[in-house]
Amino acid sequence: MKTLFVTIALCISTLGFTQNETKNTITVVVENFTSNEGKAAIALHTADTFMRGAGIQNLEAKIIDGKATFTFENVNPGEYALLVLHDKNENNRMDFEENGMPKESYGTSNNTRSFGPPIYDDAKFNVDKDLEITIRL
Repeated sequence: MKTLFVTIALCISTLGFTQNETKNTITVVVENFTSNEGKAAIALHTADTFMRGAGIQNLEAKIIDGKATFTFENVNPGEYALLVLHDKNENNRMDFEENGMPKESYGTSNNTRSFGPPIYDDAKFNVDKDLEITIRL
């Protein structure tokens, strides 16, 4: 009887851990590229990585008819933000004018616009299921 109880308890606890490890997929369509020239780059960020370097997942895609589609897989539930760059000259970084203004188009999740650098709190979203997001540059 004791063995049966322990076996049932272990099965229930294992099921509980399995449910907490659900990974999600985020599909992102980026629209409004000014040309198909270059490539599209996107990064999935946490508050710790946002505007501080590479994201926790980074993807690139070809731009076709002014759009690019990305799929982030195996994303843990939590809070994230997206940064997108139209890397026209494919140098893997954003280029700036002498006055500090970006030469290349960029966008963020929630399609926020600000004067100055993107702000994490404006771009953040929660992941607790599979998502489909559209970003306009």
